[in-house]
Amino acid sequence: MSRRPASGSGVVPLRVQVQGSGEPLVLLHGLFGSGRNWASVARRLGERFRVWSVDLRNHGASPHREAMDYPLMASDLQAMLESEGLGAATLVGHSMGGKVAMVTALRDPERVSRLAVVDIAPVRYAHDHDELVAALLAVDLAAAGTRAAVDAALREQVPDTGLRQFLLTNLVSTDGALRWRVNLAAIRDSMAALTGYPKPAPDARPYTGPSVFLRGEHSQYILPEHHEAIRRWFPAAEVRTVEGAGHWVHAEQPARFLAELEAFLGA
Repeated sequence: MSRRPASGSGVVPLRVQVQGSGEPLVLLHGLFGSGRNWASVARRLGERFRVWSVDLRNHGASPHREAMDYPLMASDLQAMLESEGLGAATLVGHSMGGKVAMVTALRDPERVSRLAVVDIAPVRYAHDHDELVAALLAVDLAAAGTRAAVDAALREQVPDTGLRQFLLTNLVSTDGALRWRVNLAAIRDSMAALTGYPKPAPDARPYTGPSVFLRGEHSQYILPEHHEAIRRWFPAAEVRTVEGAGHWVHAEQPARFLAELEAFLGA
């Protein structure tokens, strides 16, 4: 079942896909993704939980806005939780979605019963995705005409086939014309905020609820030097490694990822 909650003042009404029954659990995707990235995970978790797969602002079927940062996205999520009548829910977020989940847990801990962060830490990263955004914006979609032609046009700038196919999940056809459903201009203009992490408020307190950080064995996103920041703000956190996985942990090693996540959830 898919629906879009009503928006409050200044928030984006997020598109959500809901399935399963049980305790509430919310899945948050990473940059260039959508709730559909969690489809197989949501089906599995839906056997034990009521699962909300969310499209964050400027992604998937959720509205586009020029402004994009983690406090705004956390406000969107808080409004969605309120609209859906969720007193508290488990949050599971990958990469960008993991940062949204962390900010929400620190701002509104009563609404977060458990926190699972997938391959990201509460820190600023030096790398960015400017070249990927530029490559997507440079494609003349009208001239390309087909998904295969867009794929070919991206091949030189994005040689990794898996990454290219992931990016192409954002290519849709509307009235016979191709378009990107992800808001590339907003992402480009907000990249510093997205690779960063907002400074907590002076009176901010750590989130003391159950939490786990699941890192990919071959990923560089959660390194030993990040553990101090994790434990500073999430003192109950465990850091677990999913063997054989890179940054896209749940896509690259779904069985191992689910085993670690379900062990944390007690499912």
